[in-house]
Amino acid sequence: MTTTENGTTKGQGTRAVRVRSLARRRRRASAARFWRQYRTHRAGLFGLGTLLLCALSALTAPLLVGSGVDDVTDAPGGPLEDPSARFPFGTDRFGRNLLGLVIWGARVSLLVGLLAAVLSVAIGTLIGVTAGHFKGWYATVMMRITDWFLVMPTLVLAIALATVMPRSLLTIVVAIGVTTWPTTARLVRAQTLAVETRPYIERSRALGGGHWHIMSRHVLPNVMPLVLAQTTLIISSAILAEATLAFLGLGDPTVVSWGALLQDAREAGAVSSGHWWYLVPPGVAVAVVALAFTLCGRAVEQVLNPRLGVAR
Repeated sequence: MTTTENGTTKGQGTRAVRVRSLARRRRRASAARFWRQYRTHRAGLFGLGTLLLCALSALTAPLLVGSGVDDVTDAPGGPLEDPSARFPFGTDRFGRNLLGLVIWGARVSLLVGLLAAVLSVAIGTLIGVTAGHFKGWYATVMMRITDWFLVMPTLVLAIALATVMPRSLLTIVVAIGVTTWPTTARLVRAQTLAVETRPYIERSRALGGGHWHIMSRHVLPNVMPLVLAQTTLIISSAILAEATLAFLGLGDPTVVSWGALLQDAREAGAVSSGHWWYLVPPGVAVAVVALAFTLCGRAVEQVLNPRLGVAR
């Protein structure tokens, strides 16, 4: 057995390569097993297909409707035209094509929903894992803060934050993310406490494993399935929250989103004047995407934890 320049043997290098190759094969097998189980859920497949279609429409929006669809100075139609062959969804109060605006608004609504959900889950996971690992006074303080956020109305807190911060997409993301993390923190802490009672955690401590090693190598991989399922469920709530904040006039007035379209329809008096096509398309888009994320989240929950017994 020969020794390399850095002091390792060729045999050790070969074993390391084999271990990495085995880990990759296991990850591929796990992903394939997850997909085989996921595709047995008809509702989950419907939600996934809907999300893929919405994502494709959002990504190709510049090609489908053009980049000037939100221009109010060069609108292609007259104000509040009825749905027609030229304008399937009609026009808004500025004469803009509502179909193009709904497709373009998907970019902002989906992006804000995803970013807000990621921020929310990241905060909840950090607090949940650390509170479950360290326990003691730290866990008590963190859980009391979590309880305070749980009993406070999420929408009221988000509105308060969006009011005192500059009106921008970043403000909406932060307002939603920092007010919707407590549920994730509670779930992750409970799972962390269960993981920390397992024998291999004690063996890791006995072998000199520190706090960071235990949390990153043992606890976090075991709570990630729960985090993944929670993320898909929170995205739908984040999209609804973004639409609500934009509808209340707290969003960025320079961008087009589904909530901003609803707010424009309210300002134009679409409800009282009977211009239903101004309200229905963005409202249906919000409801369909929120439902699709919920269906995907329930299916992921059932695959990762069959004991939940979620109907297919």
